Amino acid sequence: MAAPTVDLIVTGGVVWTGVGNAPGAQALAVRGERIVAVGSDAEIRRLAGSGTRTIDAAGGMVVPGFIDTHVHFIDGGFRLASVQLRDARTPREFIARIRDFARTVPPGTWITGGDWDHEQWGGELPRREWIDSVTPNHPVWVNRLDGHMALANSAALKAGGVTRATRDVPGGTVVRDGRGEPTGVLKDNAMEPVGRVVPEPTPAMRDRALDAAMRYVAEQGVTGVHDMGSWANLATYRRAHAAGRLRTRIYAAVPLSTWEQLRDTVAVRGRGDAWLRIGGLKGFVDGSLGSHTAAFHRPFTDAPRDSGLLVTKPEALYRWTAGADRAGLHVMVHAIGDRANQIQLDIFERVARENGPRDRRFRIEHAQHIAPEDIPRFAALGVIPSMQPYHAIDDGRWAEKVIGPERIRTTYAFRSLLDSRGRLAFGSDWFVAPPTPLEGIYAAVTRRTLDDKNPGGWVPEQKITVEEALRAYTADAAYASFEEGEKGTLQPGKLADFVILDRDLRRMEPEAIRDVRVMTTVAGGKAVWSREGS
Repeated sequence: MAAPTVDLIVTGGVVWTGVGNAPGAQALAVRGERIVAVGSDAEIRRLAGSGTRTIDAAGGMVVPGFIDTHVHFIDGGFRLASVQLRDARTPREFIARIRDFARTVPPGTWITGGDWDHEQWGGELPRREWIDSVTPNHPVWVNRLDGHMALANSAALKAGGVTRATRDVPGGTVVRDGRGEPTGVLKDNAMEPVGRVVPEPTPAMRDRALDAAMRYVAEQGVTGVHDMGSWANLATYRRAHAAGRLRTRIYAAVPLSTWEQLRDTVAVRGRGDAWLRIGGLKGFVDGSLGSHTAAFHRPFTDAPRDSGLLVTKPEALYRWTAGADRAGLHVMVHAIGDRANQIQLDIFERVARENGPRDRRFRIEHAQHIAPEDIPRFAALGVIPSMQPYHAIDDGRWAEKVIGPERIRTTYAFRSLLDSRGRLAFGSDWFVAPPTPLEGIYAAVTRRTLDDKNPGGWVPEQKITVEEALRAYTADAAYASFEEGEKGTLQPGKLADFVILDRDLRRMEPEAIRDVRVMTTVAGGKAVWSREGS
């Protein structure tokens, strides 16, 4: 049998290439791992041979594979099998879910994960007394959905040595009751004593978590992720890559404080390949809005004596950023509050001035609450705002009570950043939010909060268009990892990473975008998920 001219063709749909001003297409062709042609159905069908596979898009929309630029990938895989608290709407339901989960695991097993949201029941923080009686044989360490505070039961506090005598640490808070006793809630750096005694998962457990994570994101049309991870995560990815098990392309970041180790690793091993790349570093300025640990210039509206905290001293952030940048590494730093964003923009500006011109693509992760005067600085400094639109429709339910009506005007300021010529990169922050790009596009386009109490959009002047949101999940997401030459658009020569949707996102009411379904996800020319085969 003669070898096929191409290995795969996709016909019968509308192809959104992501290339500006490119004519519309109906089909594409793949040879090996790469796209070889994009055009009309007739043009592409002529390339098929006897062994060519065909996928019928059935009138759907073909788009570049979604790239989620901010995930905690292994943690997300573990969360798929942990106690589920995110949608617990009352303290009673919170307690019952932990009780029921404890009955399914052996005594002594640590119960972790959870992702609870105290705003679901009005904002009261949970306390260890809620769960001590239902977990007498299990240490419990369940985090708020943003990962910036967690609840420990008495057993977990004892294991971590946290008592009435424990002092607050810089960048962290031990929440206490009226008698000075720890309530069980620890914030940011104060989480470390309990976090360090939680047993480390075995390599086999990490491998299973990775497999679960890859399966889950493939269902959502995600072909690549930027993991805000650890050296242990990187070791997991290397094992999977060596075994040929990677089905999700991974840009693996490690802690900014370890930049010298990464510099030396890159020198010996290089930056990787199209499936697994290194070179990125992730740091933190502050905490989160929901935990009242985001750093603002002015106090919180609902806590007038509190303006948040700095998780890392600015002097350390500058020193690490400067060293990493001199080594040619890629720096991305978490900043939530307006003060935190300004601090990190100042550091990036100083480092770029001192180290001289180069293509550095500094990133601020989240860039949630930006002072108006700092918005144009992103484009001026070439800093990429790496943002998560789902957070806007989640936090939008309660953010105004925390920071007031003025500061929300430039919260998740998608429109303002684009209008000032900024380049958005979108992601999810999974496990904090679901890794579902279609929901992210819906959020960016409608800004309709999860409770549907803002049908016209929360801060509607910050809405963007469908195509702008698509670019943020594809071409500009690839740019955010220096990979725009390999992926992010559907063009001959690029990797055959694409997604088939059941409808054209541009030809529907924006409110219906969240109902669109992923039909097939292809990475490197191979279907890694199909609704027909699921």
